[in-house]
Amino acid sequence: MSGKASNVVLVGPMGSGKTSVGRRLACVLKRDFFDSDFEIVARTGVSIDHIFDVEGEQGFRKRETQMLADLCEIKNIVIATGGGIVISPKNREMLKRDNFVVYLSSTIEQLLKRTMNSKSRPLLEQSSNREKTIRDLVLKRESLYKQVSDVAIDTTGKKLYAIINDIKKVISV
Repeated sequence: MSGKASNVVLVGPMGSGKTSVGRRLACVLKRDFFDSDFEIVARTGVSIDHIFDVEGEQGFRKRETQMLADLCEIKNIVIATGGGIVISPKNREMLKRDNFVVYLSSTIEQLLKRTMNSKSRPLLEQSSNREKTIRDLVLKRESLYKQVSDVAIDTTGKKLYAIINDIKKVISV
């Protein structure tokens, strides 16, 4: 990891393991952990579903950008982001500045399996075809994940400790 990068930020599609990996990675690195979606819920006092219902996706994305800016002000932390964080050019610029960004990728099948029982993913809840929705989102966003990331790690079929070890190898100097 370069000397100037202080935060480790995880990006990737919903179900790629950002929150689970981030929480564990933070423990291993002895850093604080923040999940941007959780922080938005904590700050607003309402669910992301509710924000989508009341403000639409655009309103949520505005809150997401502000949260990312606030989290990037804190140094030496691990951040798990929402799957759509890379949509905004402003967010992509913030991600690439002074952060070590890890893209957690996974197969469509794995993402579908991991999100199968989820009730808190607005873009999936609005969909009648979850597989098509996930496939379309990955197709639309994958180049953006790659654009902002310093390294990509495939989480398909891997245990948590194996993913953590892969990340530790690339951030150790």
